[in-house]
Amino acid sequence: MLSKYYNRTKHLQVTCQRCKTLSSLKQIHAVTIVNGFLSDPSSLRELILASAISIPGAMHYAYKLFDQISQPDLFIWNTMIRGASCSPTPSQSVYLYVKLIRAGNRPDYLTFPFLLRACTSLSAPCTGAQFHGAIVKLGFESDMFVRNALINMHANIGDLAIANYLFNNHGRNDVVAWSAMVAGYARRGELETAQELFDEMPEKDSFAWNVMISAYAKNGEMNKSFELFNQAPWRDSVSWNAVISGYVKCGSHKKALELFDRMHQAGVRPDNVTILSLLTSCACTGSLDLGQKLHHFLLESFPRKGLPIKLGNAIIDMYSKCGYIEKALELFDKMEELDISSWNSVICGLALNGHASKSLYLFEEMLKRKVQPDKITFVGVLAACSHGGMVNKGREYFDLMQKKYHIEPYMKHYGCMVDMLGRAGFLKEAYNFVKEMKIEPNVVIWRTLLGACRMHGDVELGQIVNRELLSVKSAESGNYVLLSNIYASVGEWGGVHMMRNLMDTDGVHKEAGQTFVDGDRKDRIISNV
Repeated sequence: MLSKYYNRTKHLQVTCQRCKTLSSLKQIHAVTIVNGFLSDPSSLRELILASAISIPGAMHYAYKLFDQISQPDLFIWNTMIRGASCSPTPSQSVYLYVKLIRAGNRPDYLTFPFLLRACTSLSAPCTGAQFHGAIVKLGFESDMFVRNALINMHANIGDLAIANYLFNNHGRNDVVAWSAMVAGYARRGELETAQELFDEMPEKDSFAWNVMISAYAKNGEMNKSFELFNQAPWRDSVSWNAVISGYVKCGSHKKALELFDRMHQAGVRPDNVTILSLLTSCACTGSLDLGQKLHHFLLESFPRKGLPIKLGNAIIDMYSKCGYIEKALELFDKMEELDISSWNSVICGLALNGHASKSLYLFEEMLKRKVQPDKITFVGVLAACSHGGMVNKGREYFDLMQKKYHIEPYMKHYGCMVDMLGRAGFLKEAYNFVKEMKIEPNVVIWRTLLGACRMHGDVELGQIVNRELLSVKSAESGNYVLLSNIYASVGEWGGVHMMRNLMDTDGVHKEAGQTFVDGDRKDRIISNV
């Protein structure tokens, strides 16, 4: 009889360990009910362990199973606390701890590391300090796992003095404690101290290497980040992603794409974080070929279900910015779930690719579906009005943005309005609009208006705008050349000569013309003359 019980329990344990999806776990759960195994506490224990720890996104199912147990043992309590601490709602682990205490149970040394992890995720140092008090009271502070969790919590969000005390008195022989201190200082932005500790580490694990590589990358210090990356004895996907993402954020898209080639040659499979960063680079550099390859890679990675919404949005944005708007719309129509970023990608993409009417149609469709627009939506809408010459619509949407949706305009909104009014020839209105802006106009705003003056040959207003440009200390050659071209367009050659002399007097030199040839697309030539 005992042998039969042991075999049944062992079989369920192995089956649950192999379970990878919630649907398969539900099937196992159904089998245990049909065969009358659910009265056995060990059966529920294995089901809870699988849903709380092993299967991503199944924590809600673990709660349902947990509620069926009248008197859960400490193992089940700890499993639930652990699962909750790693879930999107780590505060539930604290709630479970309170229930555990109120039920008359005494926590053990396995309970607290996950509670401290939850406090770190929640940035709740006061709650973490209360748990520290309970740990001391119960005599668990000497346990290595508890001590490391305390060091990590205090170093990252709590009291650095306490973290240093625990580290210097008990943790200097433990690589996990070293890494926790390095991560704590790096997270607080104290990179010099983090680097000193990192250099002192008797043994460096992959976590410590990745912490430093990521910290420098997030701080924009890409030379240092890349130097450490090259020095690291091993590199996992976190290492590659940190440097690739860092280059993308710094605008070094070519370097990001080159590093991806190196990652591919090293045999490291990109994950979703890598793909998101690379799609951003493809969008910014117009690398359509690589963007399509990344799209095909994702389709192979998710063959049976649709792409996660973030990845779907990134692909739509990439196709839009690379000029392949038909493909972007095709993917948009196929997406099972849409959020505001999905709508923004196609509305802005259509506007920038010259499909103004279609862009505004989709905006109206979005409003009909009760999707709340944001500031990015209105950038696309106003850009569409500008490119489509729909001045009245643009004025209407600019007012709608502020009065109905309470979105305060920022520089891009103002820039779109000035461009729209300037293109349509409403130069005086555009100038008055700039003078009445709620924020100080930047160089781009004035240069946009100066370009409109050139387009319509308005010398008088062009002179006024040029003075405004000079007043914001913009002495770029393009500003002088624009005004010179305005004079030339109406045949005032004396004005042209005056601007050339003024450039010499101010020490402004016109940049030489340049031509760039895209190496991947030899038919594509971009000139700057």
